[in-house]
Amino acid sequence: MGRIISIANQKGGVGKTTTSINLSACLAELGKKVLVIDLDPQGNTTSGFGIDKEEIENTVYELMLGECSIRESMTKVENIEHLSLIPSNVNLAGAEIELLGINEKEYILKNAVDYIRDDYDFIIIDCPPSLNMLTVNAMTTADSILVPIQCEYYALEGISQLIHTIDLVQERLNSNLRIDGVVFTMYDARTNLSSDVVDTVKENLNATVYQTIIPRNVRLAEAPSHGLPINLYDSKSSGAESYRNLAKEIIERKDV
Repeated sequence: MGRIISIANQKGGVGKTTTSINLSACLAELGKKVLVIDLDPQGNTTSGFGIDKEEIENTVYELMLGECSIRESMTKVENIEHLSLIPSNVNLAGAEIELLGINEKEYILKNAVDYIRDDYDFIIIDCPPSLNMLTVNAMTTADSILVPIQCEYYALEGISQLIHTIDLVQERLNSNLRIDGVVFTMYDARTNLSSDVVDTVKENLNATVYQTIIPRNVRLAEAPSHGLPINLYDSKSSGAESYRNLAKEIIERKDV
């Protein structure tokens, strides 16, 4: 049975999409069969894999409205063996309103994913930077939440609200949900601030912290504009090595 990980943090700009793209690509590079679900209306994970989000006929939006099956919503990612994507675009922004009258709307994504989860080793869901119905659907579907935290002064801002939401989902919708762990992103070894943030989070957050820390890296920032994950764009960069290490850590902790 595939392991489903939602990558969530209501704070924007913390590396959710970067992590979704590059972790998925590195898991696939290690031979794991991976499905990525882009649940953000901005569709940056979709374009980050080199897919034109405006030209896609079936996206996660059509899937959630019941206009296509989950297999019909999947797109194969070129150049990456073992990796498929359910894309997203701006149409998804209206989904929350359109789902208002639907019974058990919190389970729409889960009910669809249940059909195919045994086909994959990992299903990675990129959540939007807000705690809305899309994020609740992701948490209801997932086994665990991976929380990227940027190494900056306001790193802990909003984390308590995220944990409160996870607790509510555990209580009411998905009793098996847990926090998989925290991964630090945009780490700058030249500043005291980055190491201070890491220490503060470890002291204040009751969650596993992954040993791998993602550095602030120019090549990581450039890769999405080329429609490539970092392991294809610059395989020897520090960003690529970091995401490979994170993928290995996640595989090793699969049964935790």
